[in-house]
Order: sequence, then structure tokens, then C-alpha cells
Amino acid sequence: MNELSPAKRVLMVFNSATGQPGRVGAVLRRYGYEFDIRRPGEGDALPSDMSGYHLAIVFGGPMSANDDHEANVAKIMEWLPHVVNSNAMYLGICLGAQLMARHLGAKVTSRADGMTEIGYYPIEATEAGRELFPDEMMVYHWHSEGFELPERAELMARGSVFPNQAYHVDKRIWGIQFHPEVDDETHERWLAKSAEKTERPNGQNPDQQRAGRARYDTAFGAWFESFATRVLIDERVIVDANLGVCSV
Repeated sequence: MNELSPAKRVLMVFNSATGQPGRVGAVLRRYGYEFDIRRPGEGDALPSDMSGYHLAIVFGGPMSANDDHEANVAKIMEWLPHVVNSNAMYLGICLGAQLMARHLGAKVTSRADGMTEIGYYPIEATEAGRELFPDEMMVYHWHSEGFELPERAELMARGSVFPNQAYHVDKRIWGIQFHPEVDDETHERWLAKSAEKTERPNGQNPDQQRAGRARYDTAFGAWFESFATRVLIDERVIVDANLGVCSV
């Protein structure tokens, strides 16, 4: 790991003991990336020096971004200034997007009516986001809170239940409210572990979610790979036509 160029190293921060990179990891591995996985809620430290990483990804979790009593939330909030002050790329997924938005001064709140997004729901590109997002796309969500848009951030995609769905700051810090990492295994694990949460207002039950996955996941996965190659993959990483050889 220490011999890898920073252009081929990704720091992955998980907010649970069982979280896995899923499809996000599968895509990045095809481009030669290797991962340094940290779980701050399980006692892992987060690096203050980000010069050894091309990209940091903070994944979702069951807690609120406002839960400073949770060890992982407190540690990530203390660590985010190091990311912002570095040259590393950042992708926040759901809770990861909310934590960065909060660090940048925006509020993270639930809806007054208790509405959630748990299942497949549409998002649409803003004018600024049309090169990276289709006019409309069904994506997988699992959240009951949303983020306000941070100062200096540009909104790239919006939704009807939670209006702010994707943002960037200076094309280096990205936050998305939805879950491209969820593959078949992850989806079934979440449904088995937390099926009761699907009964919350606006939640989709497991059968509805499985039907949505069968209908929408192929296009959603293709979108993420396109997004990754255009936004997350270091341009110095050259991949042959078979995605078999990488060099920097």
C-alpha cells in the first residue's frame, strides 16, 4: 500500500461495522485503485495528512449527521477540515454528504411532516448538472434527513421530497444524497436488517424496492460508472481497453 502512488489510493470511511464499498468499490477497482478502509466508530483513526490519497469517500450510516455523541460523527466532523484544506477529492454519500454540508455551514434536518426517501425515487438534473446527470433518473435512497446547500456549493441534481440531491464545491468536493454503492448483496442485507424502517412515511416496502431494483438499477449503475470516470478517476490513471493495466 505504501508503494502506491497517491493517484491510485482511496480512503474509504464507513459509518458502520459492516459497511462495504459495493458497486463503488467494484468500479474503482477496475481502474486500479486500492483502498484504505477506516471505521471511526470502531476506533479507527482518520489521517490528518491527506497527501497520500487521491480520493476520500465517506459512506452512509444509520445515525444523524447532528449526532455529535456518536463517535464516528464526532471524529469525521473533526477530520473534515483536513480534507477541505487538502488537494484530495471528496465524495460524500448520504450521511457523508450531510456531514460535509454541515461542516461547510449548512443545516441538516428532517422534514416537518416526517417524510422519508427509502427506496427508489426520481432526481433530475439542474441546469448546472446536465453534463453529469440525465434529465431524470431513478436512484436508490435510504434517509430521513436532508441537507441545505452549503455556501459556494453548486446544486447539480434536485428531488421533489428532499430538494437538494447532489452538489459540488470547486469540482473537488462532492455530495450526493443517494446510494450508488448498493449492489444486490448490500440491498438484501439492508432489507433484512432494517425492514421495519421501510414503514416510515413515504418508505417503499421490500417488495416494492426489489421491483424498483429490477427496473432501475442497470441504468443507475451505468450512470455511476460514467460519473466516476468523469469526476472521480484521476486523469493520470491510464487504463487499457480491457481495463486490465493501469499506469501513472
